[in-house]
Amino acid sequence: MTVPKAQSARLANVHVPPALRPGDRVAVVAPSSPLPREASLAGLAWLAQRYALVMHGDVFARDGFLAGDDDRRVAELSRAMRDSSVRAIVIGRGGYGATRIVGRLPWDDYARDPKWIIGFSDVTALHVRACRVAACVHGPNVTGLGASSNPRLAQNRGAWLAALERPHAPQVWRGLRTVRSGRASGPLFGGNLALVCAMAAAGALTVPEGAVVLLEDVTEKPYRVDRMLTSLIAGGYFERASAVVFGSFVECDAQADRVTVDDVIAERSSSLGIPVLAGAPFGHGPHNEAFTLGAMGTVDDGTLSWVA
Repeated sequence: MTVPKAQSARLANVHVPPALRPGDRVAVVAPSSPLPREASLAGLAWLAQRYALVMHGDVFARDGFLAGDDDRRVAELSRAMRDSSVRAIVIGRGGYGATRIVGRLPWDDYARDPKWIIGFSDVTALHVRACRVAACVHGPNVTGLGASSNPRLAQNRGAWLAALERPHAPQVWRGLRTVRSGRASGPLFGGNLALVCAMAAAGALTVPEGAVVLLEDVTEKPYRVDRMLTSLIAGGYFERASAVVFGSFVECDAQADRVTVDDVIAERSSSLGIPVLAGAPFGHGPHNEAFTLGAMGTVDDGTLSWVA
């Protein structure tokens, strides 16, 4: 597929950070749940072969279900956001905790010197805020980059590197399932469905005009996916969207009522009046290819293409 020339236009007022280069300083932080040591060390070893890693000794801290208390996690991420020598911030893992600290972070300083924020899942809370001023990468966290048992690991790592080191190269996903046909273009936006809903509940969700909204989730029963989509629809959050693309919904199996997430997506999407695709290769499943939030994307039947 040839990427349309108009698609190369960058979203107004959103900065695309410089492409990463081997040897660049990359900060690793844990703003959410505690890091599992073995998987994290494997991911760190892979990153360290290519970049100069910046980490603080308390990155493996634990405070219940959090990677240390709020003050520790705010201080760690704030240092990385303010450090002009750091060109990217890689999140250790998802889980829970980013929503507790997102409002305390130095976003004004970040806006003066934006850098890549890379991760997914709970990191959606950070991406929603960061994407007001800079493109971000939705892709594997450090733990995912070290998941040696994942049969898709090499492919995921390759897409991760491409997103960061060749952000202006056109990218495309083909063979997606068409739920509602049509063609639309706009900035890529979204991430984890539960976190998008959480940010909406906090009054902190602004969907860019014409956005192609990408959504995925894990361990949510189909009725909960229905409830979250229904809440976003009722709140008017899809009114500015030009298309919706669904990724994987892992461990979201049908219950005794036999209603599947695919059923929910088809029924809830029917009222939107915009193109809808499903089965995109991102989310909590083995296939988690990176893509650039804030890049300009085009949805066509069965295809999503984009370029930053």
